[in-house]
Amino acid sequence: MTLIPFVILALIVFVALAYGVAIYNGLVAVKNNIDKAWANIDVLLKQRHDEIPKLIKVCEGYMVHERGVIDQVLKARDGLMAVHAQPAKAGAAESALRGAMGKLFALAEAYPDLKAQASFQQLQQRISSLESDIADRREFYNDSVNTYNIRIESFPDMIVARWMLLAQREMFKIEASDRQDVEIKFSHPLG
Repeated sequence: MTLIPFVILALIVFVALAYGVAIYNGLVAVKNNIDKAWANIDVLLKQRHDEIPKLIKVCEGYMVHERGVIDQVLKARDGLMAVHAQPAKAGAAESALRGAMGKLFALAEAYPDLKAQASFQQLQQRISSLESDIADRREFYNDSVNTYNIRIESFPDMIVARWMLLAQREMFKIEASDRQDVEIKFSHPLG
């Protein structure tokens, strides 16, 4: 008779510990999914980073009057690589690069010889494909962050999360300027 309460208490403690371990492991998994998702974005950003100088090289010979746009693309590219590991700062840098690339591709429309060149077309398609892949990975990243943030704020996970010193993560957000049309100004009159 005296053994039954001890067995029940031991069983309750065991179940509580097992539940705590399951919560801990689940939080570790969602935390690591965020890091993995950002690393996947980083791989694609690096690939795009490597393609942009090739695109600029092709464009420079044709777009001699558009040096400002070319410089803007290069500056935005360097700015993004400087903050690539920080999602909050990367959003603004990413917006600047997307805007500059949009201007560059729009300006290329005014240069039929450039637009017809195979290397330009290949690079444009490659960068566009990378942009699509980056957008998909950003969505996965934001889903991972959302799941994580919900878990660390939900009871009873929040108890374990506080013990683990887990803090909210910020989602990848685009700038308001990314929602606006790209303004194109040509530096020379078209014939």
